Amino acid sequence: MRTDAHGRGYDHSAAYYASDEDLLSVVVPFLLDGLEAGEPTVVSLTPERSELVRSALPRSAGVVFTANDDVYARPASAIRSYREMMAGFVADGARGIRIAGEVPKAALTTSWDWWARYESAVNHAYDDFPLRSMCLYDTRDTPRHVLDDVARTHPFALTAGGGRRTVGDYVPPPAFLAEPRPAAPLPIESTPPLADVVVRTSAEARRAVADANRARLPAAEFEDLLLSVSEVATNAVRHGSPPVRLRVWADRDRVVVEVHDTGAGPTDPFAGLLPAPDRDLGGLGLWLVHQLCAHVALRRDESGFAVRLVAGDLPRA
Repeated sequence: MRTDAHGRGYDHSAAYYASDEDLLSVVVPFLLDGLEAGEPTVVSLTPERSELVRSALPRSAGVVFTANDDVYARPASAIRSYREMMAGFVADGARGIRIAGEVPKAALTTSWDWWARYESAVNHAYDDFPLRSMCLYDTRDTPRHVLDDVARTHPFALTAGGGRRTVGDYVPPPAFLAEPRPAAPLPIESTPPLADVVVRTSAEARRAVADANRARLPAAEFEDLLLSVSEVATNAVRHGSPPVRLRVWADRDRVVVEVHDTGAGPTDPFAGLLPAPDRDLGGLGLWLVHQLCAHVALRRDESGFAVRLVAGDLPRA
């Protein structure tokens, strides 16, 4: 565990399983150790996995169970929620915290790019809490490239019976987050965009998206998208390099918006996942966008910097 002068720090471990027995052999000792130490102990799994774990613990075990679909709705929201939860535990006197969680299966497909960023960023985002966390991955249906990223974003791996080993593939967050991590292309993006315009203001960007919308999204969700478009377009106009190009695709189920400028993009490796300390550089807006959209992808290449926003349902891979 990395610690500061006050003895606090974050121990971020992966754990792999291929059966219910494997799952229990690694999770139960981890949780029981936390309970014995008097630590707040949290489990965030699917309802079926939660019930399996609950049935393997003593009836008196004071474990908090939360639904992983709620906690892991979006990476930035998960970070914010966990930080608020842990701050409450620490305020109540906790000297240690245990969390065992698993991102939803949908996160392992078309949205893994931003969940890989999450798994890396939390090594920094949670490091001021006395946390030991276990991130669970089912090797039966987790893609190989995801498992490779898991090994590079977790300093430790937990094994059956409470064992632990250092992971040699671990890459510190600034280096991992600086790597190109393209989002999986959505089928709709292979069709001609409904709008492809150069914009000079956020109002022009909002209007282009509203005019091109074909999706049957709830009004509140579409308003969240328009707010996100305003934030991203404002950042591109103020901090990027012209021209600022906006493209829109839409079908019945979703709207996809890409905002591209010819600048280098934000220098903060945690952009979007944590509010930037310098709000004048647009970091707060990008952080807000990561909590409003169904998916946000950042892309840097020789042509400049692009942000892709998705509202509506993400297609399954």
